[in-house]
Amino acid sequence: MKRHAIIVAGGIGTRMKSDVPKQFLLVDGEPIIIRSIRKFLNFDKSINIIVVLPENHMKQWEAIKFQYFPDADFKLASGGLTRTASVMSGLAFVDDGLVAIHDAVRPFVSVETISVSFKSAETFGSGVSVVALKDSIRELVQDTSTSIARDRSNYVLVQTPQTFNVKELKDAYQKAGVGLFTDDASVFEAAGYTVHLVDGTNDNIKITTPEDLK
Repeated sequence: MKRHAIIVAGGIGTRMKSDVPKQFLLVDGEPIIIRSIRKFLNFDKSINIIVVLPENHMKQWEAIKFQYFPDADFKLASGGLTRTASVMSGLAFVDDGLVAIHDAVRPFVSVETISVSFKSAETFGSGVSVVALKDSIRELVQDTSTSIARDRSNYVLVQTPQTFNVKELKDAYQKAGVGLFTDDASVFEAAGYTVHLVDGTNDNIKITTPEDLK
């Protein structure tokens, strides 16, 4: 079954407080996005890579790609105003098989996590990486100054990759449109499909702030 990976870097990264887009910042001398892509190529060297970027970041990306993957046939899609729109742009480059959606700024994802995500999607139609909560949690009560303790064992933190049967995910996006969804699992669920969870890892962090970069 054909495998695809959509690497989403559609945002502008205002929380990083840097003139350099966060996906292009260096970790140990190498751009974050390159590290993320390499993990998927380590999993499957024939995987179809689609990179989603804002229009004004594309020239910078082409220079970076030429430096690290000069002969690779990566697809390039334009990022939208929302994450949902960006993923839909990337999905235009796939038509069948399985597709993983991954945040470009999660460079520490393990090959094992990618593998179990694809295996789950092949078996169940979806494979969404999650980790257990470590801290106690409270729910804020709307329009009040109060909160309620909740059992953390009933909740998980959602990561990427989130991997799906291509036809089912595209159907879900067609039904959902470009609403304010924060991830692909939410779109998939809203269309009536079942979200299957797989174990992620705590070091698969999303680099969003200067503290994360450190």
